[in-house]
Amino acid sequence: MSVLKAACLDAGFARPETHLSSGNVVFGSQLGREAVKAELEKRLLLRAGKNFDLVLRTAAEIQETLDADPFPAAPRDRVVAIFLEEPPPNDAFAHVTGLADEEMRLGPREIFVFYKIGIGRSKLKIAAAKNGTARNFNTIAQLATIASRE
Repeated sequence: MSVLKAACLDAGFARPETHLSSGNVVFGSQLGREAVKAELEKRLLLRAGKNFDLVLRTAAEIQETLDADPFPAAPRDRVVAIFLEEPPPNDAFAHVTGLADEEMRLGPREIFVFYKIGIGRSKLKIAAAKNGTARNFNTIAQLATIASRE
C-alpha cells in the first residue's frame, strides 16, 4: 500500500489515502479518467516493476454503487460489487460455473454477488468478472466515506 500511495504522490494526486491492505486508494485529481489511469499505471510500473490492471471510480460512482445495492437486507460482508472498467456483457451469467445459492445482478460497470454461504466457501466463477476487482459492501462504504472528505 505504501507503493500505491507513493505512486499517487509522484503523480501529483492530492491527499492520497489508502484503505487497509485492500489495494484501494482515494485521491484527488483534476485530470480526466484516462489521464489518471495512464499516469498511475506508469508510476506503479516505475515503483513496483510490474503492470497492474487498474479499475477507477469517482467518489460519485462509489456512492452510486452503494445506492444501487440489489441486496440491501443481506449482510454487508457477503455482498460484493465486482468493479469492471467496461459494462458487463448482457450474457455475463451464461458462462458461470460453480453456482450454488449465490445471487447475481448486473450493474452499469459492476457485477453484484450475494454469497449466502460466504465468499470463502463459494466455488462460483464468473468469466465476465475475470478482469474486475471485487470489494464487499463494508469496504465500499468505507471508501465512500473517505472519498466524501475530498
